[in-house]
Amino acid sequence: MADELAENLSGKEVMTSSGTYIGVLRNIQMNTKTGTINDLLVSPFDDVVPEQHRFETTTDEGETAFSIPVSDVRDVDDAVVLK
Repeated sequence: MADELAENLSGKEVMTSSGTYIGVLRNIQMNTKTGTINDLLVSPFDDVVPEQHRFETTTDEGETAFSIPVSDVRDVDDAVVLK
């Protein structure tokens, strides 16, 4: 994850370790002093119930989003895969 550019992450689908797609990466939260990505903000798909997942929710530009720590990312390829 550390080698990924933020622009390459935008719009990628996000899935859990069990293979369930939960949403699309819409934004990131980063440390502006170090440039380190802290959290991924993921827009849940319409059929995903946020309360059924372990991720914190937040509001990003008026929409509910999962706030997923970057430390929860296992791999990035065609999709962002969580641990």
